[in-house]
Amino acid sequence: MAVPEGEASPYEAIDTALQAWRQGDCVLGEQWFVHRFDPACPLTDASVTAPDAGVDLLESAVSGFVVLTQTCDLVRRCRERPFVEVAPLVEVSEAVAREIERGRRPLYAAIPALRPQRLVADLDRTMTVEKAVVAQWTRIAGCRTDQEARRFTLALMRKRGRFAFPDDFTSFVARLQARLLEKHDRQSEEGRALRALREIRVQAIPSWEAPTVELTFWFIRTDERDDFAGVPWYQWLDHWLQLLPSAGRFTLGQSAVVTLADLTAKDYVDSDPLDLDYLSTRDA
Repeated sequence: MAVPEGEASPYEAIDTALQAWRQGDCVLGEQWFVHRFDPACPLTDASVTAPDAGVDLLESAVSGFVVLTQTCDLVRRCRERPFVEVAPLVEVSEAVAREIERGRRPLYAAIPALRPQRLVADLDRTMTVEKAVVAQWTRIAGCRTDQEARRFTLALMRKRGRFAFPDDFTSFVARLQARLLEKHDRQSEEGRALRALREIRVQAIPSWEAPTVELTFWFIRTDERDDFAGVPWYQWLDHWLQLLPSAGRFTLGQSAVVTLADLTAKDYVDSDPLDLDYLSTRDA
């Protein structure tokens, strides 16, 4: 493309515009989400009611988009990395918005800046656009702090990266799962103890596929104290582990309540995060 002398190329203008964009940023207003469907077997309400015009692409009006592409790729030159991945924004009820904020609906991601409008990212629907399109949008910062940005990234990871536990393990931890979900948000000592945990991880030795598996649970706390509300952490641990059955191919190893500093790097990478809200099984 020829560019008059003294004028910036359109590519430079796009690159300049994209320098301000970050993962989690949004555009509001009427936008159109495009997806391909099979006219012979439509699966959604939108595709069922699509005009029968011999086409297999459908546009649906949405309230806006949120950017899913990592920031490092957004700011690279558009001729090198021309594409941006986006997800549509959808409005949800107040109750659903709270569940999404608590991580209980992994198909969605909370957008902190859009909380008053109850607009969230629908992660089940993604679309690719070129950076020239994004350069024309009015940017709204979706995440205003580093912590908010990390939580948004974790929501994306949770949607795509949940470990698929064996079905019998899901049954094995069912009582523990029910207990922790029931108590987590309670204004009780146990509820506050659960909220003081950063995450729960489980390690399978020698492997998840072995006939007999030794499980080590790491309840990772956020502070250095050896007790919570005057109760030693090992007592909370014993209370929770008693909910696990003693039958089947799983046995308990030396589980513990620890800090990240207590874990070795090998322990961390050899274990899997236990998403008690939505355990993903291999048949899911």
